[in-house]
Amino acid sequence: MEGAAHGRSPALPASLLLVLAIVAGCATGAAEPRALPPAPAAAPDAPTATTAAPPPVPELPGGGTTLFPGRRMVALYGRPGSAAMGVLGEQGIERSVQRAQRLAQEYRPLTEDTVVPAFEIVTTVASSSPGADGDYSVESRVADLVPWVDAAAAAGIYVVLDLQPGRSDFLAQAKLYADLLARPNVGLALDPEWRLGPGQMHRVQVGSVDAAEVDRVSGWLADLTRDHGLPQKLLMLHQFRTAMIRNRAGLVTDRDELSVVIHADGFGTSAEKAETWAALHEASPAGITWGWKNFVDEDRPMYTPAQTLAVGPTTPAFVSYQ
Repeated sequence: MEGAAHGRSPALPASLLLVLAIVAGCATGAAEPRALPPAPAAAPDAPTATTAAPPPVPELPGGGTTLFPGRRMVALYGRPGSAAMGVLGEQGIERSVQRAQRLAQEYRPLTEDTVVPAFEIVTTVASSSPGADGDYSVESRVADLVPWVDAAAAAGIYVVLDLQPGRSDFLAQAKLYADLLARPNVGLALDPEWRLGPGQMHRVQVGSVDAAEVDRVSGWLADLTRDHGLPQKLLMLHQFRTAMIRNRAGLVTDRDELSVVIHADGFGTSAEKAETWAALHEASPAGITWGWKNFVDEDRPMYTPAQTLAVGPTTPAFVSYQ
């Protein structure tokens, strides 16, 4: 028994066996590195911001987006339904369209420029009574003008809204017709003859306006034109006396959105009209275009189309008939 005891390996203590097992386990772990977590998926590209192209600028009657040079307008002047205020009011819409087109045709053989028929609509009318608002001016309803503007647009006719503000001011009245002025074939005319100061009355005094008031209108109209993406818009200033536009030399005329026209609308003999035309050209502001009015009943005699385009030193780009 004792010899048999010497033939067996001595038993290892349990504690030592535990240590060896731990060491073997560590060695096995070192031989097999842990797998790395999968790489995160690449983030999708952020969407590229895109800006929609602005809509194209609508064209003017006769084509293009700039009024002058290269274009002449020939207009019927007046108030719808009132024959006493000019030839526009002598007939209804359809016949006015036809008459304006015939009148424009008389000018086409005389110039290489595009000749466009036009309506100049007296939109606010000087009044001898103050009215409910006390401004001595009667304002047309927009709804009454829309059929004229619609018919004009369909026929390729430009429209000018003419203001006679009395004791109101030009900007306040222009804003009444902002919806119409937001159309590409509609411009604006200011008539200082009918712009009254405090205590003044129509046909007792000839009205006038300061250049600063005109500039407020032109600034507002230029903003409206730009904000609505419109072609260049006409801003016309009626004048037959130099005193009608005070500080005229300082007028702002370089707004790209507008073409500023000084419109000579005196009547009389040929000599009187030529004298007025020449006087208005003296010390005139830079950057303006010129307009001329023929009075069917009052001129003695009325200029022919050829005579109208032959006046100097500049040729009128806007011709109206009252």
